Amino acid sequence: MARPKVMVTGCFDLLHSGHVAFLTEAATYGDLHVCIGSDATVHGLKARWPINDQQERRYMLEALRCVHAVHINSGTGQMDFLNEFHAIRPDIFVVNNDGHAEAKAALCALHGTRYVVLERIPHAGLKPRSTTALRTECTIPFRLDLAGGWLDQPFVSKHHPGPVLTISLEPTHDFNDRSGMSSSTRRKAIALWRTHLPDGDREQLAQVLFAYENPPGTVEISGSQDSIGIVYPGLNRLHYNGGYWPTHIDSVNDDAVLTFLEEHLQLIPLGPRQDGYSVLSDTHIDAAGAKALADAAEACWNAILARDASAFGAAFTASFNAQVAMFPHMVDEGIRTVIAQHADHALGWKLSGAGGGGYLVLVRKADLPGALRIRIRRGAY
Repeated sequence: MARPKVMVTGCFDLLHSGHVAFLTEAATYGDLHVCIGSDATVHGLKARWPINDQQERRYMLEALRCVHAVHINSGTGQMDFLNEFHAIRPDIFVVNNDGHAEAKAALCALHGTRYVVLERIPHAGLKPRSTTALRTECTIPFRLDLAGGWLDQPFVSKHHPGPVLTISLEPTHDFNDRSGMSSSTRRKAIALWRTHLPDGDREQLAQVLFAYENPPGTVEISGSQDSIGIVYPGLNRLHYNGGYWPTHIDSVNDDAVLTFLEEHLQLIPLGPRQDGYSVLSDTHIDAAGAKALADAAEACWNAILARDASAFGAAFTASFNAQVAMFPHMVDEGIRTVIAQHADHALGWKLSGAGGGGYLVLVRKADLPGALRIRIRRGAY
């Protein structure tokens, strides 16, 4: 009897023990076909070229005894493997939990392919590895805004003052560019400080990063919540009143509060943004909309401090709805479909990254298989 055909996809640059552990486990399901992103696709998704080109990556993967065949994907973007999927016609499609995407699951369901999500578990006795860590050993965090996003822009908060809530995330995942995790600001931080945030006054460091990202002549100013959210650990409430910089910043590094957030937040990867996307078209920004966003963010802050999951979920969704009311192009029908699929299993939801390319962030009722978990940066750098 022929063995099942198993398919995995990825970049597999800087091949390491984490890759080998994943591929070895995937191969237990059948003959393993590894489909790798082309150099051009990796550059398009990561804004950098791979260290090892596609032919070298293919050669190294073919040398592994667990691998049956290696294919270089002929498409582009996050679903660059579609042609290879139809050619191989896999019985089983295997992903790591940080490679899970609703588009992949839907593709498998459409074609009767079993979809398997594996946890990242290192081989016994070895420490966890990721390409991101090996590339730079960079500890500079990412940033996720929880509520109030857009109030850091003066064209919104001039209508009504209010807070933006951010959390600083340890770089445990290789988040895509333009995913709402402040990856572009993080790259500026890496250009300034290389691999670690320096010691010093946090507000001054955040101001330096904000100025470096927005030099004189910048047309579309990146909001200061990005630089503050990266530099300030823990949970932060940034108060905006019509300016680019907050009037004051409230910080929480209480472990019980941060653990509450880690236990209740999970991320579902979304598909890429559509070509020609513009979040700033057809906006409806006014005092009522800005006040609704500010009120929801304040309710979210109070619910988090009280560790009230139901109130947190309700305020989380209310903040998102207030954003969409002012910026309707933040969502499209595809994103609404993904939200509907998870709404019954969550207490609340929002997007990181407007219009796709990011994640659906859920306040969960129960653990969601295949969703990403986060780790929040505590007080020390």
